[in-house]
Amino acid sequence: MINARGSAVSIFVIMFFIPLVYAQDLPSYRKYDLGMNLAEVAERADIKVSEARMICERPEVIQELQWRPENSYNSSAQADPVGGIRFIFYNDELFRILVSYNHDRTDGLTDADLIESISVKYGAPTNPAETIRIYASSYIYSQDEQVIARWEDSQYSSNLFRESYQSTPGMLIFSKRLELLAQAAIVEANRLDEQEAPQREIDRKRKQEAEKKAAGQKVRPANKANFRP
Repeated sequence: MINARGSAVSIFVIMFFIPLVYAQDLPSYRKYDLGMNLAEVAERADIKVSEARMICERPEVIQELQWRPENSYNSSAQADPVGGIRFIFYNDELFRILVSYNHDRTDGLTDADLIESISVKYGAPTNPAETIRIYASSYIYSQDEQVIARWEDSQYSSNLFRESYQSTPGMLIFSKRLELLAQAAIVEANRLDEQEAPQREIDRKRKQEAEKKAAGQKVRPANKANFRP
């Protein structure tokens, strides 16, 4: 009886998650492949390119595009266990995919359930006793999460984890090479911002004063003509 029940649960989990990971190799998630450009991902996700957010513009261009089921016109998205996907681009090349699953649609699934399902496509995982850095909305704010299972080779890494605050599962897929380059670029961008902050403040005040002076000159003739002591 117990074995029959366990088999039924396993079949359910596999059927539940197979649509989530049908990539044929590590650097893919669903219909998204690492290496795609922003326009390609936006088209497949049915999102406008203009919705991409700039993380930094120099020394390299790093952008983020976010997909959520409510942003899709596809009605089947409402039953999708995925709650959101963040795509990060390095010089217009997708190198990081962060997947957040819906808590209600994954509630009750054990780590073993998740690993069994994902391993159907990714193969046998490792279970490193490590944490991985998750960037929630930018490379400035981050948090470390415990890795449940990892599928990787010399170039790419796919990681299953649970969010610490509500134990919801997530997946992080990234290019090892571009991840390092992006981190270095962010550090340099922050350094440049700090270095140039005093001059930017001077320029801001000068611009503010110039705009104030221009506004005063515009209304000066009328105010002068109407002024009475």
